[in-house]
Amino acid sequence: MWFLIVLLIIVLVIAFKSIKVVKQAEVYIIERLGKFHKVADAGLTIIVPFLDKVRSVVSLKQQTMDIPPQGVITKDNVTITIDTVVFYQITDPAKAVYEIQSLKKGIEYLAITTIRDIVGKMDLDQTFSSRDSINQQLRVILDEATDRWGCKIDRVEIKDINPPADIRDAMEKQMNAERNKRALILEAEAQRQSAITIAEGKKEAAILEADADREASIRRASGQAEAIKEVAEAKAREIKLVYEAIKNANPDDKLVQLKSLEALEKVADGEANKVFIPFEATSALSSLGAIKEVMKDSKK
Repeated sequence: MWFLIVLLIIVLVIAFKSIKVVKQAEVYIIERLGKFHKVADAGLTIIVPFLDKVRSVVSLKQQTMDIPPQGVITKDNVTITIDTVVFYQITDPAKAVYEIQSLKKGIEYLAITTIRDIVGKMDLDQTFSSRDSINQQLRVILDEATDRWGCKIDRVEIKDINPPADIRDAMEKQMNAERNKRALILEAEAQRQSAITIAEGKKEAAILEADADREASIRRASGQAEAIKEVAEAKAREIKLVYEAIKNANPDDKLVQLKSLEALEKVADGEANKVFIPFEATSALSSLGAIKEVMKDSKK
């Protein structure tokens, strides 16, 4: 009876040692007699008790490693503190176990030295404006260095860059000065734009007023021209009617000469008017005198 119990216990121990269940996204590094034997993937795995041994359990998921804040000296001799995080994934579990003593320590030390080398070639202002460039350079260098360790660096991010307190104060003052400068520039530009707009408005108003005056002058001149034309046409019609009436009356020369003298009398009426009668008109006057005498005789 005791023998069966002992035998059952031995079987259970052997089964416990032999049967391994590997979780998803994990692998077991199996050694046989101290030498690498195989990589056990997810699922049920049978090993030989007392000969095989699980050396390490390796996760194949993407992992993150927070690099402790490091003091770095920039090119312009300013000491800043940089906080970095690294995203990596193991692609070859055997290399990750056997090629380096501690993969995380190796990545950490390599990241620290690489950050100091990259930032040491930059000015302080460049470190703030070149985060993407620093991240990319870090990722490439770390990925090349960790490839022989069976590891792939997916991403490197600088979480924070902290300059000394006096540098921060100087930077804040500089930023305030820049903001004030931009505000003054914007205000001056707004005033300039306003003055330009007002001047353009006045210019447009003056142009429109001048156009209105010109149009009014043209219309007045056109109206006056039309009036003069109508008056002239009326005079012409009047003269034409008079001419037609005289023509229809068929006057003789003496009547014409008499009417001429009557018109001449009206012209000469006035103190300031002086009329000079040409020599050719004396014949007409003599004729008129004879006519006057004849008329007197006839009245007598």
